[in-house]
Amino acid sequence: QVTGYLDDCTCDVETIDAFNNYKLFPRLNELLQSDYFRYYKVNLQKPCPFWEDNSHCGMRDCAVQPCPSDEVPDGIRAGSYKYSEEANSLAEECEEAKRLGAVDDSLSKETRQAVLQWAQHDDSSDSFCEADDIHSPDAEYVDLLLNPERYTGYKGPDAWKIWNSIYEENCFKPQNVKRPLASGRGDDGGHTFYKWLKGVCVEKRAFYRLISGLHASINIHLSARYLLQDSWSEKKWGPNVTEFQQRFDEVLTRGEGPRRLKNLYFLYLIELRALSKVLPFFERPGFQLYTGNESQDAEMKHLLLEILHLAKSFPLHFDENSFFAGNKKEAAKLKEEFRLHFKNISKIMDCVGCFKCRLWGKLQTQGLGTALKILFSENLIEKIPESGPSYGFQLTRQEIVALFNAFGRVSTSVKELENFRNLLQNMR
Repeated sequence: QVTGYLDDCTCDVETIDAFNNYKLFPRLNELLQSDYFRYYKVNLQKPCPFWEDNSHCGMRDCAVQPCPSDEVPDGIRAGSYKYSEEANSLAEECEEAKRLGAVDDSLSKETRQAVLQWAQHDDSSDSFCEADDIHSPDAEYVDLLLNPERYTGYKGPDAWKIWNSIYEENCFKPQNVKRPLASGRGDDGGHTFYKWLKGVCVEKRAFYRLISGLHASINIHLSARYLLQDSWSEKKWGPNVTEFQQRFDEVLTRGEGPRRLKNLYFLYLIELRALSKVLPFFERPGFQLYTGNESQDAEMKHLLLEILHLAKSFPLHFDENSFFAGNKKEAAKLKEEFRLHFKNISKIMDCVGCFKCRLWGKLQTQGLGTALKILFSENLIEKIPESGPSYGFQLTRQEIVALFNAFGRVSTSVKELENFRNLLQNMR
C-alpha cells in the first residue's frame, strides 16, 4: 500500500526498494557478518535514570549471551582501549604504543596512530548519544550474530511505557496534542496531531519521523522473526503476517500503518545520506578496520568502500541543507535542542526491561545518532586531510559498528517489506 513520493523529499518508495533490495542489502549483509562489525561492546547493566525499574523480562528469549573475551579478536580489544583527556600526554602515548605492540607487533605506525586517535576522540562533545561507558567492568562484548534481533515476548505496559516516554517527552510534542492510536484515548483520526506536525518546522517534523521510522523498523523485525513454534524439540522463527497486519494494515490501523512505513523510508534516506557523506573519513589509507587478521581487514575495507560509493551513487538523496538553515543563532539553538532530545532517547534505552531489546535499542539509537553527527559535521569531513590525523572529525569503533549495523537493520526492514507484500498477495 505504500507507494509514490515521500514528504519533505524528492524520492519515491519504488526507487528505494529497487536500490536497497537488489544492490545494497546483499553487500551490506556480507559486511555485517565480518568480525569487525559483529562484536559490539555494551553495558547492559546501567540502571534506568528516569524511573524505578524492576521489570526485567524473565523470558529466556530476552537474554543476551555475552562473548568470552578470548573469542573477541585481539585487534578489536586493543583498539577499544581509551584513556582520559588529562592523561593524554606523550608518555602515555608511548606506553600505549608499547601495549599495542605487545598485542601485535606487526601493527604499522599508521595503524597505531589511528588507534590512538580513536582513543583521544572518544570523549568528543558533538555526540548525539549518551555514550555507554564501555570501560566499565559491566561492559561486555556481544556477538550480534549470536544474539539476533527478533520477537522476544517483551510487550504490554512495560514496552508501551518506553515508546510513550520517547514520543510524549522527546519529540518536541506538546502534551495536549494526542498521538493517533495512542492507547486508551479518544482519537480524532490523528487530525489534531497531523495539523500540529504540519505546522512545526522541518527539523522538528524530521525528528518525529525518524523516531516513528525507527519504531516501524523494529516492529517489522519482530513480525519477520516471530516465534512461530516453541516445542521441547525445536524453536521455529519466521514471518507472522497477522502480527504485521495489526501494526501496519491501513484499515486495522485507521490509516496509520502506511504513514509509519513512509517514516521508515524517511529514516532509510537519512542514514543512507550520512553514509554517502562520510566516505572521505574511511577512504584515507591510514584508516583500517583493524581486527588483527590482515587479509580479512583489507578485504572488508574494500567491501566497506564499495558500499559507501554505492550509497553515494544513489540518485535521489535527501537534501539535508534544508536543516538548520535559517537565522544562525536560532539554528544553533535548535540544533542543540535536537541533540539533547536525541541524547535523552539514548538514555531511555537503559530502561528497556528485555536485555535483547535493550541491546538492539541501544545499538540502533547510537547508529542513528552517529548518522546525525555525520550530517552535522559536513564542513569538518570536507577538511579531512588524506593522510595523518583527522582531529576535526572522528568516529570511534563503537560509532562505526553502530552506524553500519543500525543501517543494516533499516535495510533489512525495507527488504522484509517486500517479503510481506509477496506473502499477502499469495494469500489473496
